[in-house]
Amino acid sequence: MIVPFLRPPAVVIAYLQNPRERFWGVVRSLDGVGIVIQGVDLDSFDAWVRQAAEEGDSAAPSTVFFPLLRVEKVLLDTPIGAVPSLADQFESRVGRTLLAFLGVAGEEASR
Repeated sequence: MIVPFLRPPAVVIAYLQNPRERFWGVVRSLDGVGIVIQGVDLDSFDAWVRQAAEEGDSAAPSTVFFPLLRVEKVLLDTPIGAVPSLADQFESRVGRTLLAFLGVAGEEASR
């Protein structure tokens, strides 16, 4: 069963193991085999956002598949108190929402 709030186009942070990674982006698909996310490694977030602000659409993120065996947890990218979400940080720095930047339909679905 897929958790309703993780349905595409949810913006998430995926915590992975073997090797340990954190990946941020938009869920493109999720099923019993794995998750497909369009985004960037969390360690590259600032550099990628800077590139997206300067170069626009040519700064396309990766689309990757992670088998569920590697997925430790998946968190929705939401603000915590006064701390904005990564998607909110992206929007304030680039001037467009992440979903609009990626051309994803159903933008209000993840908000």
